[in-house]
Amino acid sequence: QVQLVESGGGLVQAGGSLRLSCAASGRTYSRYAMGWFRQAPGKEREFVAAISWSGGSTDYADSVKGRFTISRDNAKNTVYLQMNSLKPEDTAVYYCAGTGTSSNYRIYYRVYEYDYWGQGTQVTVSS
Repeated sequence: QVQLVESGGGLVQAGGSLRLSCAASGRTYSRYAMGWFRQAPGKEREFVAAISWSGGSTDYADSVKGRFTISRDNAKNTVYLQMNSLKPEDTAVYYCAGTGTSSNYRIYYRVYEYDYWGQGTQVTVSS
């Protein structure tokens, strides 16, 4: 089992930045591809960004491309989401997710592809 804990959320003005962190504990010696998702009130959970086990592959939702950057530090068992130029429509609860993988480069886009989830961290962007 892997436990994921997000941090770094908060209230920020439009145009501002936040950096989310996701710390993993437990069975961290296995290979895990990681992702960030978000869920706004009344909406389904949606893909934001994903990164492969090696960090060599990343991808983003079109709505955040050019503004968000996902990265990871496997030595620290931590994944990050740097969010710049934030917009009010980025307001949501952000979730970190992980899934076991045998690939160094594969990334995953669907909620059902992830086995482990954090509790979420609230991001609120005011206009």
